[in-house]
Amino acid sequence: MGILFWGMLFGSIGIGYFMYGKRQAAIMPMVCGVVLMVFPYFVSSLVWMLLIGAALVAAPWYWR
Repeated sequence: MGILFWGMLFGSIGIGYFMYGKRQAAIMPMVCGVVLMVFPYFVSSLVWMLLIGAALVAAPWYWR
């Protein structure tokens, strides 16, 4: 149940990042948005999903 919830949450954040990156013509948020939407399909462990998702959420703010 947790994997489903976190996957949906990271996917929603990914949509927001993608839309923001497209409007601002910024590559980093757009790429992180796409990866945030896709990676939950390939990760089956909740711990790894949280670690990867947190890193991807923080990446656009780290590399400005």
